[in-house]
Amino acid sequence: MSEVVQITKNNDFSKGPIWKCIVVQAIPLTLAQIVQLLYNVVDRIYIGHLPGADSMALTGIGLTFPVVTLIMAFASLFGMGGTPLFSIARGAKEDEEAEYIMGNVFTLLLITSCILFTFCFIFRKPILYLFGASDESFVYADEYLRVYLFGLVFSMIVTGMNGFINAQGFPGVGMFTTVIGAALNMILDPIFIFGMHMGVTGAAVATVISQMVSAIWVIMFLTGKKPMLKLKRSCMWLQGKRVRDISQLGLSGFIMHGTNCVVQVICNVNLQVFGGDLYVGIMTVLNSVKEILGVPVGGISSGAQPVLGFTYGAKEFKRLKEGMRFAIIVGIAYAVFAWILVMTLPEFFFKIFSDDADILSAGPKVLHIYFFGFIFMAFQYAGQSIFQALGFAKRAIFFSMFRKVIIVIPLILILPQTGLGVYGVFLAEPISNAIGGILCFTTMWLTVYRKL
Repeated sequence: MSEVVQITKNNDFSKGPIWKCIVVQAIPLTLAQIVQLLYNVVDRIYIGHLPGADSMALTGIGLTFPVVTLIMAFASLFGMGGTPLFSIARGAKEDEEAEYIMGNVFTLLLITSCILFTFCFIFRKPILYLFGASDESFVYADEYLRVYLFGLVFSMIVTGMNGFINAQGFPGVGMFTTVIGAALNMILDPIFIFGMHMGVTGAAVATVISQMVSAIWVIMFLTGKKPMLKLKRSCMWLQGKRVRDISQLGLSGFIMHGTNCVVQVICNVNLQVFGGDLYVGIMTVLNSVKEILGVPVGGISSGAQPVLGFTYGAKEFKRLKEGMRFAIIVGIAYAVFAWILVMTLPEFFFKIFSDDADILSAGPKVLHIYFFGFIFMAFQYAGQSIFQALGFAKRAIFFSMFRKVIIVIPLILILPQTGLGVYGVFLAEPISNAIGGILCFTTMWLTVYRKL
């Protein structure tokens, strides 16, 4: 026990068994991801049980996913681009430059949020129809989106600026940013949705208030007394070189979120064409279940990255291979367990999100198709996380793009046309998981593991 405490206290990944180092890192990261997950899915759970809405309310929420993903893409562009530059400047004792980078990121987030709000609010009707809405589902999607957009600036500030708290050595404060928003959202949702009978609008209002509180928390901390480097108005004037450097470094995160947005749009459109609103609602549930089941695998992968990177830099290759094997074995073992669980209890997972008879009737069959290749996601996570940990970021990005753009999108477009209909859309997921996961893992094994 004292060994684990020592690892945690000093972040010394050279001490003790490497599997303990990975576990110590993975546990808090997994807990943080669970909190973030609650933030994302609690609206869907409450709306799925909204009296009198059938499956349409859940379908409407699903149609807003691409818009939310697009917003997160721009937040990642500046947040993920600025935070590493901030850390580098801070490490080089260039405190003034670090504060200018943080201030420039804040300004970029404000400007972009104003542009996105204006565009999405004015054109939300054609956007939602382009994303697969029908006349019936548009009512609920528009009801949610037109309120949610008023919290767009708060959402971008939280996502883009929270990294500057963590980068200054306050991970607990950074985690509390997510915790306070998620907890408040869970409390306010039933009050607004059911207590005040606001329905879908109530869910959006609760989300906006929660995001606003989290954003205020971030700004108050970064302008307060605790951080050494503060968010200052004098550092918010944009400078061309800083903007260019921030954007270039954050481009990979923007591309990954952007491709997710494209996949979601193409998927919803084809589901609407071949299955209608019912199957768009079912996909909303499936994506939520996938997020839930993916948390432990993501936590293990994220926890392993700093440990493996440290060990690789120390050139302790035997210890590094032990850590890689542990992360891979645990990830695959969990994926097998999760696969068995979801394949044997499909009705249970659907009842979490909906009590609509049509969804509960059609959903389980589709779930068996969609999650048939879930086990291969462990291979994808393992390969990508090891590439990232050891500095092969381009390979990690390539295999993420390869699975989504090269495999998933063509399959979604082609398979329904072969006579499979709506089931072809869902079948694209397990096929892409198998091909993408195996190729990613095999490449990692041959080009990294065997060469150590």
